[in-house]
Amino acid sequence: MRLILPILALSSALLTSGAMASGFPVTVESCDRAVTFDSAPARAVSNDVNLTEMMLALGLTGNMVGYTGISDWKTLDETLRAGVADLPELSPNYPTKEVLLGADADFYFAGWNYGMRVGGEVTPDTLAEFGIAVYELTESCIHIMDKPKASIEDMYVDLINLGRIFGVAEQAEALVAGYRQDLEAFTAGLAALEAPVKVFVYDSGENKPFTAGRYAMPTALIEAAGGVNIMDDVDSSWVEIGWEPVIERNPDVVVIVDYGQVTAEQKADFMRDNPAFKDVPAVLNDRFVVLPYVEATPGPRNIEAIKTLAAAFRE
Repeated sequence: MRLILPILALSSALLTSGAMASGFPVTVESCDRAVTFDSAPARAVSNDVNLTEMMLALGLTGNMVGYTGISDWKTLDETLRAGVADLPELSPNYPTKEVLLGADADFYFAGWNYGMRVGGEVTPDTLAEFGIAVYELTESCIHIMDKPKASIEDMYVDLINLGRIFGVAEQAEALVAGYRQDLEAFTAGLAALEAPVKVFVYDSGENKPFTAGRYAMPTALIEAAGGVNIMDDVDSSWVEIGWEPVIERNPDVVVIVDYGQVTAEQKADFMRDNPAFKDVPAVLNDRFVVLPYVEATPGPRNIEAIKTLAAAFRE
């Protein structure tokens, strides 16, 4: 597998009948880059639970040498644990360049703030010289370029692109078509709401909450379920804010992202027990909804997350 940036003409030697039969070479858009693959990666690494689950949904464990960025602060549920049973966790948090090189990786599926940091040691540029191609999570592209607000299409695009990269385009297209059909059928049968439910996403933090802005996936999930993210005007993805705008905007529902050492119930109790929130409708009416991290971030479980939210918004 060879990463070409910018895209160069392929030599005739690479255009074997086998490569052409499987659809290679293929070029995909990864944030603001065009990335070309002459063949499917054979030693891929994914970072984070949601990105790893995208790989599992496409049946790509045979093309993987491991995964990273989970056990330090998140847990594998039974589905994920079974899917990666034969793969090692190469690093419990963001991997270093040495970790990826030590695994002889040829592909890294990550995102900005999902395994890579702007200006960090592990980026598409720093890995390219070692022959490690990178595909970036679409939701995360806002950290390095302009993009539309978060959409369920972001997740679909990633699955389609991964399908093309690994030579399983038809499976990816069928998977996405199934998700579309499921979601369309579900939303078509939803009872109408008198007005969109006002929702605050509580990820973490007590002095200042970490939440989802306009470009984070929960905004799209909330809208699909019939709500509106009260921080939709925050021109960012996952971001730390103050509590004042949360109180001022009076959310009807608080969506808690469940992960880490602080439990969802502890997060809810923090808001229930703090006098500052006593008049907030969501707290007053005890309307807390819990989404596991793997559902609140881009990945195959986003459809189930929408269903969970839609039911809660209509209680």
